[in-house]
Amino acid sequence: MVEVLVGLGLASAAGLNAYLPLLVLGLLARFTDLVPLPQAWSWLSDPVCLAVLAVLLLVEVVADKVPGVDHLNDVLGAVVRPAAGGIAVGAGTASTNGDGEWWTVVLGAALALVVTVGKSAARAAVNATTIGTGAPVASTLEDGASLALTLSALLAPALVLVALVTLVLTVWLVARRLARRRPTISA
Repeated sequence: MVEVLVGLGLASAAGLNAYLPLLVLGLLARFTDLVPLPQAWSWLSDPVCLAVLAVLLLVEVVADKVPGVDHLNDVLGAVVRPAAGGIAVGAGTASTNGDGEWWTVVLGAALALVVTVGKSAARAAVNATTIGTGAPVASTLEDGASLALTLSALLAPALVLVALVTLVLTVWLVARRLARRRPTISA
């Protein structure tokens, strides 16, 4: 059950922000004993890999806050985020059960894809209803949710369910509020 919660949290987090879960996973493996990565996944804690992930995270965080550029980031993210989700789930579940089997990578990629498609659809609605001014706020909330899901998955997997329910409720409430603000055109 722990592996399922770790996988759910990491894949969902990668669907929101590709590089954040990988960087946190690598940093925790390198500097603590909290996440013991098996040899096959140890490259995630390599200093060069961590530096590349940090730069990519910075680029994604900045690009995702700029209206218009965030759309291009989401197009690229449709490929990158599922791959990151698969890697994060494979490495994360391997750190809890020692295996990191191929099917966990595939399931992680699929879940990250579902989350990133939802994120892209929600972002399009936010940009359309706020003329792009909501992009930085939505992006910051997504980054915070990704960090919360990542830390929950790795440090307290039971909290992943709480974080996911909170995330879904927040998205639903924001969507409902935006739908009410949408102007109606009468003929």
